[in-house]
Amino acid sequence: MNTTLSIGLVLATLWALLIALFAVPSIVYIAHLKNLLDAPNNRSVHVSLTPRLGGVAVLAGFFSALTIFAPLANGVQQLLAGCILLFFVGLKDDLVTISVAKKFLGQLLATGVVMLMADVRITSLQGIFGIGTLPIGLSYGFTFVVIVGITNAINLIDGLDGLAGTIVLIISGTLGYYFYQYGGSTYSNYAFVAACLMGGTLGFLRYNFHKASIFMGDTGSLVCGFILSILAIQFIEMGNAAGLPSLSASPAIALGILFVPLFDTSRVFLLRMLAGKSPFAPDKNHVHHRVLALGLSQINTVLLLGLLNVLVIVFVIKFSYLGNLALIGGLLALGLALSTLLGISQEWKERQQIVAA
Repeated sequence: MNTTLSIGLVLATLWALLIALFAVPSIVYIAHLKNLLDAPNNRSVHVSLTPRLGGVAVLAGFFSALTIFAPLANGVQQLLAGCILLFFVGLKDDLVTISVAKKFLGQLLATGVVMLMADVRITSLQGIFGIGTLPIGLSYGFTFVVIVGITNAINLIDGLDGLAGTIVLIISGTLGYYFYQYGGSTYSNYAFVAACLMGGTLGFLRYNFHKASIFMGDTGSLVCGFILSILAIQFIEMGNAAGLPSLSASPAIALGILFVPLFDTSRVFLLRMLAGKSPFAPDKNHVHHRVLALGLSQINTVLLLGLLNVLVIVFVIKFSYLGNLALIGGLLALGLALSTLLGISQEWKERQQIVAA
């Protein structure tokens, strides 16, 4: 079983990788030919016209590999349907720009497909704050918030060359390992979902690291975020069902695996609301903007944030025996410490600029 599964996962990853690798140059050529380019603005880090359709290559690899190699049971078929919905939402936004409300509607429809048609949802909080099995209405509502939250967290962190792709690679690789090791007959097909996403992302990253010849765009970041949200939910549910010590704190482990995008989104939303602005109002307060402002290069910023995510993952896995509450408390403390450090460094940088002037 494991040998067959391993061979299938390797083939699926290679297929997705090669499809994405060969698709990107054609997409770049067509984007320049048809002037489908992202122009720099006051929030941009890039300085030249660049195509935004890299997600097309990622998802070409992902879709084709998954449908060829993976069993489509236990919600994977509905996951694909939701991905297709969000693909067209993201594609339209990359080409002509659409409102936040229309993007939210697309996310609502995609989430409805997996929740209502495949019953993919969080059914238990494993005793966090004394909460065990969730009432069905609360289960659906909480799952919806989780899917939309993670989807948009990946979308929002896509601000530097290679950043979103690197974070997607780390998260999908970690979750994929767990599905491979502990998925059994019920959840092992989600190892294919993770592997196909890794392959497509790797092929894309070949062209996306600084200086990028193509960006992921909403076409890629929305769908990648959606896929990761479903992987995280099924990981938590696998922890509920498996009864294994290594998965006894699966909700907190999932938060740790997703730490960097969730920390970044929570922080910028809070800062915007404290400033009296809409949480969706764009600005340059993302963690990657703040690290860049300290003088690090784009590549070093991406590597630093990727390393941070890996270290947090190692922490939550190493100390999973402490349980959900202790791990969540540790993650909140880390987030608060990092926010404080970013605030102090920003003030120091501003003072340095005033002195230099």
